Amino acid sequence: MELAFFYFLLLGFAILMYVILDGFDLGLGILYPWFDDEPQRDHMMRSISHVWDGNETWLVFGGVILFGAFPLAYATILSTLYVPIMIMLIALIFRGVAFEYRFKAHRSKPWWDKAFAIGSTVAAFCQGLMLGALVQGVDSDAIDGSSLDWLSPFAVLTAFSVMAGYALLACCYLSMKSRGLIRARAARLGRRLVVAVLVAMALVSLWTLVEAPEIRARWFDGYHLLLLSPLPLLSLAAGWLLFHDLGDKQHEQRPFFLAVALFVLAFAGLVVGLFPYLVPRQLTFWQSQAPVSSLKFMLPGVLIFVPLICAYTFWGYRIFSGKVEDFEEGY
Repeated sequence: MELAFFYFLLLGFAILMYVILDGFDLGLGILYPWFDDEPQRDHMMRSISHVWDGNETWLVFGGVILFGAFPLAYATILSTLYVPIMIMLIALIFRGVAFEYRFKAHRSKPWWDKAFAIGSTVAAFCQGLMLGALVQGVDSDAIDGSSLDWLSPFAVLTAFSVMAGYALLACCYLSMKSRGLIRARAARLGRRLVVAVLVAMALVSLWTLVEAPEIRARWFDGYHLLLLSPLPLLSLAAGWLLFHDLGDKQHEQRPFFLAVALFVLAFAGLVVGLFPYLVPRQLTFWQSQAPVSSLKFMLPGVLIFVPLICAYTFWGYRIFSGKVEDFEEGY
């Protein structure tokens, strides 16, 4: 039981790290249509050139933990959400290829720009679709390969909400890493996105409470609302501060961390509503855990590699901290 809970927390940590770190570079691709000047796009690509592939480590790591520690949940999720998962992976491939080729292309650079923007947008949309489908609940026993039960209005709303959140992270990241016109445009877009993200969070939360009686009970029975009220109140406070800090030269880094705080609070609210389920209303992490011998076998590797991944991630961001300067050499 203790090992299963440990891996559950580790899986949540990996998902949160991926959403935050890969979220802002996916968000840059979503923002591409609003930065149509080629030097500005060059600057945006240079700002993530040293971290974008390392950020995706957490996607692979999360998949490994899900497969190794919770194989039944892994099989259920992949069979239920096979179509959006495959579309997401294809989009990530297009995005990665476009990123590398764009720095070397001349005449074909506009096409690689389109591939990067479309790949980032589609990947973010699919991630939101999968989240919405899981939260709403899809019957894995009834679904078949040709079924589109996962493509519901709630899942589409969640997909656009995730896209808005990623774009907000990207605006805050650009505001922290850029100067001049790019920073000013990112701040203007970011203020609009703060409002959009807060509205989206409210709509998704209310829809979930209306549609899922067990989640509504988790929040409102007894003194639960009093105990959990800091989550929505802190989200509103973080959104208000973020709106006012964007564009403020005295607080260039704080908007990014406030945007991260919004994601952390939203993730905490999600966990509160769904715990202990990995597949809502179908499988808890206890029901889907691997044999204890397998969990013990994985433990030494986890204890070695998780600190290493965290260390090189922190080191990479520390080395490349500060403003991005434009040079002709590329990255």
